Amino acid sequence: MNIIVIAVISLSGIGLACAALIAVASKMMFVQVDARVEKICDCLPGVNCGACGFSGCEGYADALVKGEIASNLCPPGGSETCNQINSILGINDGEELANMTAIIHCLGDCEIMKDKLDYAGIHTCFAAKQLYGGQGACTFGCIGYGDCVSVCPSNAICVENNLAHIDSRRCSGCAVCQKVCPTGVISVISLKEGQTRPIEDSSGEKSFRYVAVLCKNTEKGSKLKDKCSRGCIGCMKCVKACPEEAITISESLAVIDHSKCNGCGKCVDVCVKKCIVSLYF
Repeated sequence: MNIIVIAVISLSGIGLACAALIAVASKMMFVQVDARVEKICDCLPGVNCGACGFSGCEGYADALVKGEIASNLCPPGGSETCNQINSILGINDGEELANMTAIIHCLGDCEIMKDKLDYAGIHTCFAAKQLYGGQGACTFGCIGYGDCVSVCPSNAICVENNLAHIDSRRCSGCAVCQKVCPTGVISVISLKEGQTRPIEDSSGEKSFRYVAVLCKNTEKGSKLKDKCSRGCIGCMKCVKACPEEAITISESLAVIDHSKCNGCGKCVDVCVKKCIVSLYF
């Protein structure tokens, strides 16, 4: 018999045997997948940001179907996605998703913060943090090389004058930027009573006011004043002015207890360095 024919017959036999084994294995190892997992994945934004605690949207969807986790843990999806998930799962009393946004606790742009060196390394915040903390004199502030910009799924962050800025209208509060910031100047807040103070205008439309210390430097004022003109120097004036005793000084830095703060703004008025500000959302 022709050697080519023998080879073709042999390979065909091997192929049929493998196909049979795969068919048997697929039957024996088949795992039933709940159809609701696919439906939930379809309504999730698919950015795989990890804000829900899972590495991807599929893992979150699977946990939801199993009843292992709440349905309001997807900030990029917002309340609409939360409601869709509740509808798929047949939940009528699911907790509403809190409106979240990230803020930058730093005012040190290139006009406010002094330089300590001419940085010529890799232009990422992580790399600069390992090498003398970057170009700016303050190693506690925003480095400004945009690691947060590169990971933001909502395109809500930009860098201007070596300082990151967050557009709260776009920000979903997913906290991915917070995780990658090597100096810890980004935090995520919830826009609800107890965290922020609701304000209604004459038309009845509600906005939120949040009083924040936009500084993370814990050095003594004598050292900080030579590095940044807007850094907190721990002068205690805000502590004395606060009628709710909501402000303390920790390591030369003002800290606000937002469970006590009534948003009166007296600390903002007396702040010598103007690093305590009222933010409106």
